[in-house]
Amino acid sequence: MAGSATPERTATTDGRRTRPLIITEDEELLDDLLRLCAAAGAEPEVAHGVPVRRGGWEGAPLILVGDDCAAGLTGRGRRPGVLLIGRDLDDPGIWQRAVGVGADHVLFLPDAETWLVDRLADVAEGVGRPALTVGVLGGRGGAGASTLACALAVTAARGGHRTMLIDADPLGGGLDVLLGGEAAQGLRWPAFAQSRGRVAGTALEESLPELHSLRLLSWDRGDAVVIPPPAMRSVLAAARRRGGVVVVDLPRRVDDTVAEALAQLDLGLLVVPAELRAVAAAHRVASSVQMVLKDLRAVVRGPCPAGLDDEEIARLLGLPLAGEIPREPQPGGAPDGGGPPGAGGRGPLARFCAEFWARAATAGGGVPG
Repeated sequence: MAGSATPERTATTDGRRTRPLIITEDEELLDDLLRLCAAAGAEPEVAHGVPVRRGGWEGAPLILVGDDCAAGLTGRGRRPGVLLIGRDLDDPGIWQRAVGVGADHVLFLPDAETWLVDRLADVAEGVGRPALTVGVLGGRGGAGASTLACALAVTAARGGHRTMLIDADPLGGGLDVLLGGEAAQGLRWPAFAQSRGRVAGTALEESLPELHSLRLLSWDRGDAVVIPPPAMRSVLAAARRRGGVVVVDLPRRVDDTVAEALAQLDLGLLVVPAELRAVAAAHRVASSVQMVLKDLRAVVRGPCPAGLDDEEIARLLGLPLAGEIPREPQPGGAPDGGGPPGAGGRGPLARFCAEFWARAATAGGGVPG
């Protein structure tokens, strides 16, 4: 039986197709694939065999071809996102059929169910380029890492980028306080402490407080909550899948949970006051962080004493220099002294953040989202 079993509404409001295409006449396999689509939150289009409706093969973001239909699809135009689904691990002919259909991967059920659900969930969420993820941590206590993290996030959001700010330091006092959002409605870290596996990126974003055009995941005012490593991994992975920019405020102590966060960063910024004792402390922090994160850069907070400039401090730390932030003329990074860090768009802190994102966009071909 040929033809489509579902309507042709296959695109989101921005024009991207988000419905995977299933091609099989094997009813048992179809039931399994529909179950996996449901688990991923994906609504598939089903073609019971071949031919596939016009445009279906070319337009679907992901195509699941049952091995029973592979022979009939040989010679189709080659395209990415074709998966050949089989059950018999001992069938050597499936690899030849995969070449004929132009499959990216050959999957055997039930072994590959978890991997396939993740791929289907990416399609359902419209996942594209992952977020540029930047971690900020202090070389010593009071270095200003949380202030810089907030300013970077506020600046990115003001520039029109989808932005999420994640407070990964449970003893830092809460970034919602810095942003003036203690009473803002939305979930905090305790709601995600038991997260395991895949967290839906859209659901995460929509559940968090929105402040200054960014989404914030911070702490509540209750007792300290331990965030296990799997929860940190799941939440950060979900944040990255939404694209745009993710800024993570990190503690100086690297435990298993912090290591999970470091492993998902594109780069880290180590904030170091221009003092010899601060440099000594920052060296120890850098040594621990670099065991997980390779791209760590120094941000020097001035003023620098005579004979010790920002480049010399970076050299002593053995780190590339991301820049220097001179002393602010007013608290909070805004010349008028009001608003969250960097909100005024003026002053040394705001200038550093604007230049940082401009360099990131140039180096990476544009900040995603």
